[in-house]
Amino acid sequence: MHAPFAADPAQSRGRLYPERISTFRTPFQRDRDRIIHSSAFRRLKHKTQVFIEHEGDYYRTRLTHSIEVAQVARTLSAALGLNTDLAEAIALAHDLGHTPFGHTGEDALAALMEPYGGFDHNAQALRIVTSLERHYADFDGLNLTWETLEGIAKHNGPLVNADGTPRKGPLPAALVDYNARHDLWLHTHASAEAQVAAIADDIAYNHHDLHDGLRSGLFTEADLMELPITGPAFAEVDAAYPGLDRMRRRHEALRRVFGVMVEDVILVARTRLQSAEPRDADAVRHLGTTIIRFSDRLFRELKVIRQFLFTRMYRAPSVVRMRAEVTEVVRDLFALFMDDPRHLPEEWRDDVAQAPDRNALARIVADYVAGMTDRFALQEHARLIDGSKAWPQDPYRG
Repeated sequence: MHAPFAADPAQSRGRLYPERISTFRTPFQRDRDRIIHSSAFRRLKHKTQVFIEHEGDYYRTRLTHSIEVAQVARTLSAALGLNTDLAEAIALAHDLGHTPFGHTGEDALAALMEPYGGFDHNAQALRIVTSLERHYADFDGLNLTWETLEGIAKHNGPLVNADGTPRKGPLPAALVDYNARHDLWLHTHASAEAQVAAIADDIAYNHHDLHDGLRSGLFTEADLMELPITGPAFAEVDAAYPGLDRMRRRHEALRRVFGVMVEDVILVARTRLQSAEPRDADAVRHLGTTIIRFSDRLFRELKVIRQFLFTRMYRAPSVVRMRAEVTEVVRDLFALFMDDPRHLPEEWRDDVAQAPDRNALARIVADYVAGMTDRFALQEHARLIDGSKAWPQDPYRG
């Protein structure tokens, strides 16, 4: 049974392009299925989470991360009486806009796109599902429901103030462009299901980054014994299973860390929802605060763990060296395609031919580069740049 504040597919605000209702799937189930079948979702298999995709078969990629986020989102939404299909759809789509090489690639592309309207992976995910996926006869994109698009755009909170001014600097052009056609209420919080997807992302990466960091050897179990949450988890395993072998001990401890985070969110959300008593899904949007969150105590403890991961993993010397290398790959490819768009694949040529100016061309190039997988970006860099001496004159410049 759904709670009164859960998203009701029968009351959906619908799609930009009206479609007949399916006889056996709700609108949110159709959204989930379209996301899973999209080209962008498949490409997540070969996109970085933290470690470059080819560095090891056991490390998380964007695809495995997205699947884990969706699993957490379903668990949380079911426990809270929310719509699991909507939460799952948003979770599966939340990273579609990521570039190759994770946040390093995004930072590089954002700097390159600063003169041309900026780049943001959330806005790019929206662009993918509303424009760049071109498989359907009646529309570009996936024509997802308003509720799923809203969750993709603002699962981390409102993007503008009540008067329409941006909360954190200029809004990405991709988001502004789509919102002008299809108002996503950027001034409010998102649905409870979208908030669940956002915190499921935090739970998933806090858990699996610890796991991947241990596997990579960037830190040890002894290091984690000194931290909040992880230290008590290892102590609990040691008390229950003395002498347990290393890999089982690691898994048992980290699954307890996972459980602590999930249970904390459920307890806090239930308390806050009971206190707020939102009468429907829109009431959640207008509460003026995030309703799905960690407790203050756990949030403080997770900040300690995040700082540890930042120092020992995200900024480890080996990771920093790779960050520098792949930043150059993104910069080189972007410059190449801007200087001569004829290097773009044939299916992109019509868009290039219709580009009215350099700003429009830069957006096309950003779309192409952002859609690359790690391995394809490296292959194209080797083929087009490392192996080439000169490029044809640019017919699009000035």
